[in-house]
Amino acid sequence: MVEFTVEQLDAEQVARLRAVFGPLTESVRDLIDATIRTEVDADAVAAAKAEIDAATARLRSRQLDGPFGVRLSEGGQMPWGNPVIGLRNPIAPPLLIHRSDDGRVVTDFHLGAAFEGPPGHVHGGVSALVLDHLLGEAASSAEHPRLTGTISLRYLRTTPLGDLHAEARIERTEGIKTYAVGHLADADGVTVEAQGVFITPKWAR
Repeated sequence: MVEFTVEQLDAEQVARLRAVFGPLTESVRDLIDATIRTEVDADAVAAAKAEIDAATARLRSRQLDGPFGVRLSEGGQMPWGNPVIGLRNPIAPPLLIHRSDDGRVVTDFHLGAAFEGPPGHVHGGVSALVLDHLLGEAASSAEHPRLTGTISLRYLRTTPLGDLHAEARIERTEGIKTYAVGHLADADGVTVEAQGVFITPKWAR
């Protein structure tokens, strides 16, 4: 049983929480995919619903008052409810983002049935969600957080569901504004290009 609150945790407690909640999130993520693609009969659906409702009630027996937020740990921020990278958010792909030596942020990930727009392809809004987050990661640091001011996207072609790659980098910084660019790609090349302006909020200046 997890007996500590998710606030100012040490590394061992964070690792324990990851081990407890990561697999749960992955199971719910798998459930979402199964719900979309199942072709079982009505009786099987009803039985599954009853089991899911029971599991939901069990999880709701003790829960946070409001959203998860961005908690702090010994190792930094824990945005585990985030819809792009959240460890505890089953609608997140999730993205595992890496910062390269040249300043780029890069990620390789998989989008399945839950992210479909045009048949067999990623919803354009999901592409925008991913790129907005990634450009924001490129534009920001622990010392200099920056939030989206404007972002524009150019859809070169539809993005197929499956294994994808995305990356972003800072183009330039002018005062409180940082300009970032990036793209989303499949195995055949770039599908969506993005550019955005990210602003240092007043509380961080």
